[in-house]
Amino acid sequence: MEQNLNQYKIFYEVARLGNISKAAESLYISQPAVSKSISNLETALSTILFVRSKRGVKLTEEGKTLYEHLATAFDNIELAEKKLRRMEELGIGQLRIGASTSLCKHILLPYLQNYIEKNPHVKVSIDCKPTFETLQQLKNDKIDIGLICETELNKGYHFIPFRSIHDTFVATQTYLNNLSLREGQDSTFDNEAFPEEDDLSFTQNDNNPNVAFAGYIPNMTGLIMFSNPRESANNYGKLTEKEILEKCNLMLLDQGNISRIYIDNYMKDNHIQPGQILEINNMDLLIDFAAIGMGVAGVVKEFISDYLETGQVIEIPSDYEIEPRTVGFVYNENSVSSSTAKFIDFIEQLND
Repeated sequence: MEQNLNQYKIFYEVARLGNISKAAESLYISQPAVSKSISNLETALSTILFVRSKRGVKLTEEGKTLYEHLATAFDNIELAEKKLRRMEELGIGQLRIGASTSLCKHILLPYLQNYIEKNPHVKVSIDCKPTFETLQQLKNDKIDIGLICETELNKGYHFIPFRSIHDTFVATQTYLNNLSLREGQDSTFDNEAFPEEDDLSFTQNDNNPNVAFAGYIPNMTGLIMFSNPRESANNYGKLTEKEILEKCNLMLLDQGNISRIYIDNYMKDNHIQPGQILEINNMDLLIDFAAIGMGVAGVVKEFISDYLETGQVIEIPSDYEIEPRTVGFVYNENSVSSSTAKFIDFIEQLND
């Protein structure tokens, strides 16, 4: 735009009212100031915009052309202002949230429901990606705020701690009992849960002819074994956590995931070297696989509370302390919309 917007506004008012004096009153400026502005605009555009008379002013053809375009522009500006005021009054806006599938399901959704009830006119969209991809989405301005596990952030990004989570390893009791048997450790079974001898076929142990094994123990492919629902003994021999993790079918999130990096560092620090790892890109699948006896899964304890309470899986006691992690919201301090600001206030109120 070559000319000052204020000059166009003065021209628009004079053309709309057809009178310089009335335009001056409307704009709360002096009549000479209006006349001078019109003269400067005509000079800048090298054209005559008004024909002046005692009765007022009349647009030239050039003036009519300019007025038609300015009328549309100023109408749109007024409409935009009205929409903004309405958005403010009703709390209308858009909030784009990024979070991993697990964090969204187990942490975000319960609170998000309450936020939406209080802000029904805010359009909320969720983009489910792992932590590192969520941070990239935030950097590219594709989301407004992200729910992540705490990690190192670039300058200009602010992290709001929300809650702690605890990593753990789980499996079915049957899987652990079978693993103990396979590794030659002592393992006893609950007599009431154990089938009658007539219901079993027995296989002789080649290494020890005096020991027979119950035929219901599933065939094994690698270390993948499925649970027997009748098994309820809470004993998996004398295997330590280190031995279990090194000898089992260990199921973890795929490499590059922040939770996987944390577990890898834990095992490295404690000299645990797993012999077999099954990688899965979704923690909910890890939990389900563990529940059907496919192995030992590295999961977040808070995400499997129902499974632990019902006994579908049990937690493997840790030989070494696994430090808790912090989950929270991250946003760009230099790019906060009104909807994002309201959501941040909502989060901080929950933390109080």
